[in-house]
Amino acid sequence: MALIRKVIAPAIAAAAFSLLAQAQHKYDLLLQGGHVIDPKNKVSAVRDVAIRDGRIAEVAAKIDPALAFKVVDVSGLYVTPGLIDIHAHLYTGTGERGSYAGDNSVYPDGFTFRVGVTTAVDCGGSGWRNFEDFKNRIIDRSRTRVLAFLNIVGHGMRGGKYEQDLSDMQPEPAAEMAKRYKGLIVGIKTAHYAGPEWTPVENAVKAGTLANIPVMVDFGTNHDTRPVAELVTRKLRPGDIYTHVYSGLRNEQGPDGNVNPGLLEGRKRGVIYDVGHGGGSFLWRVAVPLVEKGFWPDSISTDLHIGSMNAGMKDMLNVMSKFLAMGLSVDDVILRSTWNPAKEIRREDLGHLSPGAVADIAVLRLENGNFGFVDINGAKLRGTRKLVCEMTLRDGKVVYDLNGLSRPDWNTLPKDYGRTGDARWDAVTPAPGSRR
Repeated sequence: MALIRKVIAPAIAAAAFSLLAQAQHKYDLLLQGGHVIDPKNKVSAVRDVAIRDGRIAEVAAKIDPALAFKVVDVSGLYVTPGLIDIHAHLYTGTGERGSYAGDNSVYPDGFTFRVGVTTAVDCGGSGWRNFEDFKNRIIDRSRTRVLAFLNIVGHGMRGGKYEQDLSDMQPEPAAEMAKRYKGLIVGIKTAHYAGPEWTPVENAVKAGTLANIPVMVDFGTNHDTRPVAELVTRKLRPGDIYTHVYSGLRNEQGPDGNVNPGLLEGRKRGVIYDVGHGGGSFLWRVAVPLVEKGFWPDSISTDLHIGSMNAGMKDMLNVMSKFLAMGLSVDDVILRSTWNPAKEIRREDLGHLSPGAVADIAVLRLENGNFGFVDINGAKLRGTRKLVCEMTLRDGKVVYDLNGLSRPDWNTLPKDYGRTGDARWDAVTPAPGSRR
């Protein structure tokens, strides 16, 4: 009995101390002194951000640090909602070569948190026939929040013989799968079709209508009989998304260097224009003149895959920085990387820092210097500003910390120090037994 008391008493004392500490602190984590950019709430000012139980608890000019279990000084940095990349290719692990339901795609967690992305949308890798395999392999096993545009092709983005098969572009089973996973499947995708028919677009729109979700279009091969102007003025619905808008591959830019008038008319109808940089869809000779004329994207996205990750695209912050180099403000690019994409995929629970919202947060540094930004053909635009991610929070916990903002200096710790985090705020190195 004495031995039992000797073992149990310290454990009870430790638990009691933990409960007391929790009771003494209103917040789990306080980000102090950063410049908050929260476009939904029209905030762009120095603010403190308090987090509790994985959600935003308070955003205010001054929050008493004594109320927080953990305080991180983020002064001089931008604090934004976690970035949302609505165009990525993440269905991998199947072993299929030359396939965006295989080797052409990438596992998300190695490419997201380090650039402030907390939500990424796989863009058509899977169709209704293989979505549940994608869900099992990637969505359910990733720390990144992974969503999906479901390919109108039942077999997904597996290459030519699949993606050119009109008979596998069936609206009804695609819509049924989307309804089964509402909120996880956020849209329908059509892509890469080489023929002159409108069937892929029309069936994608039918599926989107049946499931009440938007359609994203990669318009495939350009045909005079299937012009982009007709796509955005007649075929797509308000809220549908045209991606690769600065590719120049489908007459987005007219011979006079101006934006195709059809795209302007489409925007009036409510069609959304997305960057979708990728390895083949962004040229300075298209983007610069169109942006200079005020034709800005509605959303900034990467089109991340093995052919873009080490080329001109690189990552989400590099693409955002390209728009800084073209004259957009930091507030402009944050809007197009958070709240706008959240609205486009109808996940308005994301992309903002309202009290009660999930605490997905990016802490960014704006670096000034001499930088070069490269397009898909290797042409460079020089810039003087570049965004770098210092820290990322997912569900209120630190999942990436570039320079140890949240960490103590080693020589301030006990000689035999162990893990320094706590599960109330840390998802990387929480101390054993610190979970609530």
